[in-house]
Amino acid sequence: MTRLQGNNQNRTVLVIGTLIAALLIALAVYAVRGNSGDSGDTVTFDLADQPVLGQAGAPVTVVVFEDFKCPNCKRFEEEHLPQIRSQYLDTGKAKLVSMNFPFLAESARLPEDDSKFAAQAVECAFVQGGSEAYENLKQIIFRAQGSEGEVWASKSRLKDLAGNVEGLDQARFGTCLDEDETAAAVEADEAQARRAEATGTPAVYVNGTLVESYDAATVGRAIDAASSN
Repeated sequence: MTRLQGNNQNRTVLVIGTLIAALLIALAVYAVRGNSGDSGDTVTFDLADQPVLGQAGAPVTVVVFEDFKCPNCKRFEEEHLPQIRSQYLDTGKAKLVSMNFPFLAESARLPEDDSKFAAQAVECAFVQGGSEAYENLKQIIFRAQGSEGEVWASKSRLKDLAGNVEGLDQARFGTCLDEDETAAAVEADEAQARRAEATGTPAVYVNGTLVESYDAATVGRAIDAASSN
């Protein structure tokens, strides 16, 4: 009887030891996963003096890098942004910061870098009229989008398009564009895109984390998840 009791005690000790070991392993795995998610996946952006859609104090920040020659950017703006805007931006749940990543004209080795011209144009509008002017000209340029393989966003064409933005001083806008006054702002955006390891456009980040797709449903889920954290 005494030996049998001793065996039961040994078994009890073994079971308890096994449970403790399993618990420690589980905690270690949880810690590793948590640290890996925090350290490598979140990017910090400098968002000072950037155009914003939505309320500045919204709890979730969506950053979108775009190239005006990018067909998928046009699709994002026309097919998905309206839903994101109505559900999240207009309701104060999130704000959207637009940034430039003009690379397509250079990649296509076009004779003129009209990706950058278009980016400089919206920045010139922003200098004069803030986020509203930026957004208005951005939508106009996307509606006028031509082929990726052709130069269509020439400075003269961009000046014509800017004529449709109410309140812009067209002479001032023309000088800004002709003299590349906003080139540094565009280059700063591009540098941030490359630091964030954006590999294309549109590149959408929610609270600094790259979203796997730019469609409204995926971006919405990312905003909801960020809101619950």
